[in-house]
Amino acid sequence: MTTIALFGAGGKMGYRLATNFRGSDYTIRHVEISEAGKERLKTGLGIDTIGVDEALDGAEVVILAVPDTHIGKVATGIESKLAPGTMVIVLDAAAPFAGHLPDRADLTYFVTHPCHPPIFNDETDMAAKKDFFGGVKAKQHFVSALMQGPEDDYAKGEKIAQIIWAPVMRSHRVTVEQMALLEPGLSETVCASLLVVMKEALDEVVARGVDRQAALDFLLGHMNVLGAVIFGETKGVFSDACNKAIEFGKPVLMRDDWKRVFEPQEIAASIQRIT
Repeated sequence: MTTIALFGAGGKMGYRLATNFRGSDYTIRHVEISEAGKERLKTGLGIDTIGVDEALDGAEVVILAVPDTHIGKVATGIESKLAPGTMVIVLDAAAPFAGHLPDRADLTYFVTHPCHPPIFNDETDMAAKKDFFGGVKAKQHFVSALMQGPEDDYAKGEKIAQIIWAPVMRSHRVTVEQMALLEPGLSETVCASLLVVMKEALDEVVARGVDRQAALDFLLGHMNVLGAVIFGETKGVFSDACNKAIEFGKPVLMRDDWKRVFEPQEIAASIQRIT
């Protein structure tokens, strides 16, 4: 059985992983420095934590389930204790992209991140429909990158990622650079920003006299049908009126050079701000 040292096991993500690894084919050693995290593991899952040295002794895989801002510090702190060939798994591309992992050519760096449950899905169980983050009841896709290490290690990392993000559907292989384009580029800089604008637009029509529930129902319903057409989930075309609204509305809402957020220097600057 492969032995995995799980750092940050009592944190938000670590607890999810500790839960998903129960009953798996892996031996998990749980590492947590906060007393609250230790208590959470003990009370919620009946898991006792161990020290860093004991966790790393003979461990083949190390998962850093800690915040992006802590990845570099934690990785640097354990570098001397990692045997050649050890796989280090990071759950976000930010720190690896920013160069915060130790310069150790003899280590494998595997990066994986969830896509989260898709808006258009086939979930019928209400608990799954309400699992918006994923990793509990709702099925989701995920992306992974072998940043460095033997090619055979990709399959090893992907197998672990399938448990981390379970229940899963599609697994996509990307590069770390492509993962950075997806997040923060596509998912946060673009998608989250535009969704915030949509929320502000909702507040504006409410301020102009529309009943809030009516406005919310109207907006979310249109997001559903418009999104289904735009992303090809259903066959359909927009009305001439809708096409005209897009033609005149987009230049008002978007700068002509908005796609520069995907330029390498912009992605790097965005990641630098969060790491």
